[in-house]
Amino acid sequence: MKLRIFIFLLPLLLLSTTTNAHNITHILAKHPELSTFNHYLTITHLAAEINRRRTITVAAIDNAAMNDLLAKHFSLYTLKNILSLHVFADYFGAKKLHQITKGSTTTSSLFQATGEAAGTSGYVNITDMKGGKVGFNPVDSDSDQPMATYVKSVEELPYNISVIQISHGLSSPEAEAPTSSPTDLNLTSLMAKQGCLSFSELITAQGADDTFTQSVEGGLTIFCPSDETLKSFMPRYKNLTTEGKTSLLLYHGVPLYNSLGMLRSSNGLMNTLATEGANKYDFTIQNDGDDVKVQTKVVTATIKGTLIDEDPLAVYKIDKVLLPRELFKAAPPSPAPKSARSKRGSTDDGDEADAPGPAEDDNDLVADSTSNDGSRFRGGEFVVVGFIQDGPAAPGKRIEEASDYFMHAPLGSGGYSSVGRAPLLQLVRCDYGLDV
Repeated sequence: MKLRIFIFLLPLLLLSTTTNAHNITHILAKHPELSTFNHYLTITHLAAEINRRRTITVAAIDNAAMNDLLAKHFSLYTLKNILSLHVFADYFGAKKLHQITKGSTTTSSLFQATGEAAGTSGYVNITDMKGGKVGFNPVDSDSDQPMATYVKSVEELPYNISVIQISHGLSSPEAEAPTSSPTDLNLTSLMAKQGCLSFSELITAQGADDTFTQSVEGGLTIFCPSDETLKSFMPRYKNLTTEGKTSLLLYHGVPLYNSLGMLRSSNGLMNTLATEGANKYDFTIQNDGDDVKVQTKVVTATIKGTLIDEDPLAVYKIDKVLLPRELFKAAPPSPAPKSARSKRGSTDDGDEADAPGPAEDDNDLVADSTSNDGSRFRGGEFVVVGFIQDGPAAPGKRIEEASDYFMHAPLGSGGYSSVGRAPLLQLVRCDYGLDV
């Protein structure tokens, strides 16, 4: 009898998530004349926003133009709005700028896209002028304000990001309007009013409120346990030393601003306000469907609500107190699974299911994730597995696996016969049928 073996090669999709990544800080770092602009993109957190977006244009200005802007002594938050006008939500390379249909177009800036601008504020007119010049002017700019002009292309990654240099800064009355600082907020008062009264009282009583407040300007994310959660935890809290109590409270703060969208897109380890030297005091952010979870080595909490989300401050309510492994014992491992026993035929009671084993740990999930379609992705390798589709002998028999090509071992022989080799990056699907 002939048995037919089919081998399927699935698309390698993971490369698409990293192929077009860009970093505006690294791009501008190669141009010292743009260093001041680069610096303020970083401290206003605009750099992180630019790096997360695709199909975008950054209109940079040189150090002299930035000095003219800084001489007006705008607050950091007003300056952020002004610099947001220099980030266009569309791709404009040098060629496209000099071939604008009908000579002019209007594009949305990051100031408009983030919802900070009212009405038509935040839109920028781009004009292909005579003599090969290209001009840029915010829609609501003052009439006596000179038009900025195109200087040169700094770097282009079509059609992902284009970085150009323009002659001077873009601004408008709306962008220059005074903006209040989130540091003016009373953090403990805010948390108390929004259902985190107990946590805010602990922060104040422990003298940790100054550390939280002073961290806001550079960016801060707070995970605040609800009052109900803390009530049941208080007996354990009281058993901590004074230093331990402070570390536990600071463990709920991350010295970076993270919107909910940023948390969903940047899963991984995060340091906290308690992180210092050998004391890691870190945890992991992980998506679970629509939920965002905060995982320590001891407990996993879920974000249940947003108290405030306004760069540079975000405060989220969580359903559990975050327990660092530096202060609490790690959760015990799950019991080992029962040994699997092959069953030929039905048992007396008809129950063929063994007790489920423990969940795979994080490393296992990343390193060896198996699906039902007969394929695996293992640490950067794409592995092909074949199954016998018909014939009574050895149903479900695996054939040998390989990362950059696939091989077939004749059943029962222990030998290998090469049946195909192809670059994985070029194949979307590859079906081989072999008669054995």
